[in-house]
Amino acid sequence: MTQVHGGKILADRLALHGVERVFSVPGESFLAALDGLHDLDIANVVCRQEGGAAMMAEAHGKMTGQPGVVFVTRGPGATNASAGLHIAMHDATPLVCFVGQIPLKHRDRGVFQEVDYRAFFGPLVKWSAEVERTDRLAEYVDRGFAIAQSGRPGPVVLALPEDILSALTDEPQLRPGARAPASVHPDDIAPMVEAFQQAKRPMILCGGSQWSDTERQAAQELAERTGAPIAVTFRRQDFIDNDHPNYAGDLGVGANPALGKRLADADCLLLLRAELNDITTADFTLIDPANAPTILQVSPDAEAVSKTYPATFAVTGTPAAVLPQLLAMTSSSDDRGAAEARAEYEAWQTPQATPGAVQMEQIICWLRDNASADTIITNGAGNYAAFLHRYYRFRQYGTQLAPTSGSMGYGLPAAVSAKLQHPDQPVICLAGDGCLQMTIQELSTARQHGADIIVIVANNGRYGTIRMHQEKNYPGRVSGTDLFNPDYAALAVAYGGTGHSITENGQFAAAYQKALKGGLHIIELKLDPKMLATTKNL
Repeated sequence: MTQVHGGKILADRLALHGVERVFSVPGESFLAALDGLHDLDIANVVCRQEGGAAMMAEAHGKMTGQPGVVFVTRGPGATNASAGLHIAMHDATPLVCFVGQIPLKHRDRGVFQEVDYRAFFGPLVKWSAEVERTDRLAEYVDRGFAIAQSGRPGPVVLALPEDILSALTDEPQLRPGARAPASVHPDDIAPMVEAFQQAKRPMILCGGSQWSDTERQAAQELAERTGAPIAVTFRRQDFIDNDHPNYAGDLGVGANPALGKRLADADCLLLLRAELNDITTADFTLIDPANAPTILQVSPDAEAVSKTYPATFAVTGTPAAVLPQLLAMTSSSDDRGAAEARAEYEAWQTPQATPGAVQMEQIICWLRDNASADTIITNGAGNYAAFLHRYYRFRQYGTQLAPTSGSMGYGLPAAVSAKLQHPDQPVICLAGDGCLQMTIQELSTARQHGADIIVIVANNGRYGTIRMHQEKNYPGRVSGTDLFNPDYAALAVAYGGTGHSITENGQFAAAYQKALKGGLHIIELKLDPKMLATTKNL
């Protein structure tokens, strides 16, 4: 029987699981894995910092439904990657992180860059393990991929001791096991259908992860048939066509107060992979757990059901497994709030003027009306994102990549990953000046791997979200929120791209049209520092 080193086993296993691209920052601790990848048709996207690499892998998992894969080295490399793993855990994204580890023979000696990854990553991920035998490496990889995709998806960490990875063993004959598809019995669906049809003020709420365009169309059809408004949770706006007449908006940070009241007044909620968490319910104030409405919950994770609010009826399954049966058993109803909810949503999208010659609401409304439906928009965290959430309309599934964890710096790595996955679609990274500078070095990754992205940076010279809260709570006492910024247009040129400085609204359209022709483009929006929110400025 042929003997191979652990890195060859690992690379071959990735190929068996259909992995086409991995993200990495190379380290001497996993040289054998790099050697194993050398002869395979698996692209290795070399990044500039492990946090960015993990965020790219997370975005890949969001887009494809298959685990994103990231390789990082021990110690600082692994701890840097934790930012992306935290996003994957909160966003229920399948991801497998391979960490080069110190040699097993030196464990517990406190050697160079030693970390106990089971202890460090345990609270952050679904499963964290360390491979201690080369002949069991394939078994661990298979289990990691299964856990990352099962139930509520999430990240897995596998630590690979250097000597285990480089050791020789027999080539494994084990094949990956099959995954069991979700199935729900009609008897479990019937009481949910009856409860929803009897409701006077129903609402459908979509959220979670791992949707598809088929599920989106089925959910929209269910809303039409039942006359119910349909909404989405935080940063899941592309789950429903925002032009759909039953679409009522998103229950995210800074949500439409009218939609929040509609949630509070609902007598029946159908949760399609969505969770009633602190963001959805405005810090648990919109719904009283002791006096909750009828809650019908569809979740692939049994542990997610009735976490805070008691479900009346619940099934463990995916919307893909449940929606066809709901449609088959549901009869048509008159309008039950959808038209009024839609009018509230459209009123909320009426721009409110903010100070300055460049106004975020006008830029986002221009993109809403002019960007193609297949344009992918990524963002991290900051008050600039509130304008995107409020004024933009996502019309196609898979065009929104954003962290529900509220992580800054996500937009740029996610945009690189998106452009590599969808090279023929326009990809926009929308970022604040503080947000962009957290991962700005990944502009080099974009250029190296030919990811022609458009970066729109909202520059107001400050950490805007923190300044907003500071002005509310400690008015006039500015501390720790001002920023120094580079010349973003010149920076684009330094990276071999094109820079645009926008000092008035009318300049944006020409810059964007030029950016669509290809290459790396940074469009800097020079904002008034007083621009802090979509509703009022402090």
